[in-house]
Amino acid sequence: MDVSGGSGQPRSDDAEPAEQPAAPTAPTDDAGPDPIDARTPHGTGTPAGEEPEPSAEPPGPEHEHGQTPGPEHGTPQPPPGSPAPGPAATGGPGREPAGMAKGRPPRRPREPGGGLLMGRPFGVPVYVAPSWFVVAALITWVFGGQLDRVLPELGAARYLVSLFFAIAFYASVLVHELAHTVAAIRFKLPVRRIQLQFFGGVSEIEKEAETPGREFVLAFVGPLLSLVLAGLFYLAMQPVEPGTVPGVLLAGLMVSNLIVAAFNLLPGLPLDGGRMLRAVVWKITGRPMSGTVAAAWVGRALAVSVLIGLPLLNYSGAFGGGTENANGMDALTDGLLAAVLAAIIWTGAGNSLRMARLREHLPELRARTLTRRAVPVETETPLSEALRRANAAGARALVVVDADGTPLSLVREAAIVGVPEHRRPWVAVSGLAQDLTDGMRVSAELAGEELLDVLRATPATEYLVVEETGEIYGVLSAADVERAFVRAMARPS
Repeated sequence: MDVSGGSGQPRSDDAEPAEQPAAPTAPTDDAGPDPIDARTPHGTGTPAGEEPEPSAEPPGPEHEHGQTPGPEHGTPQPPPGSPAPGPAATGGPGREPAGMAKGRPPRRPREPGGGLLMGRPFGVPVYVAPSWFVVAALITWVFGGQLDRVLPELGAARYLVSLFFAIAFYASVLVHELAHTVAAIRFKLPVRRIQLQFFGGVSEIEKEAETPGREFVLAFVGPLLSLVLAGLFYLAMQPVEPGTVPGVLLAGLMVSNLIVAAFNLLPGLPLDGGRMLRAVVWKITGRPMSGTVAAAWVGRALAVSVLIGLPLLNYSGAFGGGTENANGMDALTDGLLAAVLAAIIWTGAGNSLRMARLREHLPELRARTLTRRAVPVETETPLSEALRRANAAGARALVVVDADGTPLSLVREAAIVGVPEHRRPWVAVSGLAQDLTDGMRVSAELAGEELLDVLRATPATEYLVVEETGEIYGVLSAADVERAFVRAMARPS
């Protein structure tokens, strides 16, 4: 018998639970979860009389726009409590698995963090990651050294000017990201957050654009705004004397925005130019996956080019230096910068391919085929009798119903495991059950990303699956969905 679920508590833990044979599940496309006995729940069991510890829902991957490369946008998120498929973004750590597979119901998802909250333009939280302070200090130091050569009379005040430049530059990056955000809102795509971090910023858009045209616009607006800002700074420079603090700041901001626009227009994932290339190939072939593959491999080629070409260009004097001024420290710095940029681009391109492959397999996640067969039992039915009925019917879940057959709650597997066999005739199933809420009723027709969206909206360990007529079809375990989700990720395209 394999039954899992909500928040009720068993009444005793006097002795070791005896083994209870498992019964087959409802038919599925895959082999489904292995049968388990009454002593071994999915993952780690909860002792009798103890409430399982809640765990936070890990956020899944999302669409990221901006200077920091990220994974394929519109990527489906795993069910609540399941492990996120790898790093959620380059420049950020991967999510750790939560406890749903271990029978621990997670808390309601909290608002995404990611550093210091700066505001909510258009209702989207903007965070400054701790890594931003590192790069802001670096920009202040480097730009301060340049100011010392151009405006030596500033003295130590040059670092205040440099700090202002770093803040103004990241304000420009924020405008770039807000352009993506506004476009996403215009296309009714949810934006999770904007984050300013080490190599720029990201706009985390949770769904994929529906058409290649929208994808192209969504990617292009960011570099376009950076070009517009560069033009505005150029116009502001005209009435200003070049050798002054305002003149130097405006020139620096103009050049930096040009660099941001040019870098993001490079035609390889995960950059904005790569998403534009993806949209073009998608339009030509009619297949989003073809566009992703093409843009991702261009992105990998771009990563190799950056790794090799950036130090060579700098050494050759293409960026204003020259071989006569080169030294070992400069070469090491150039090499490290090129390696970091190349790694970011390469990893983002790989993530894009992996997430696109997952999207192709998502339709295989169907509530109907993942559902466990269940038997209805009334509230005062002893646990031993309920288990006997379930085994006789070949079921692996229990649904508590009232006298009219209306489902009230789902019996928790972890609670069953904690009840010793000799106590089961005196323990009513209602004491081991989790009350049903509207969000825990799932249509048997749900599949793919729509199914995952419903599960994420109401985190739980189990859900009641019903037909369109309202008839009970069975019980869907989040652990089963998690396993199917992981198999879909691992399956080749």
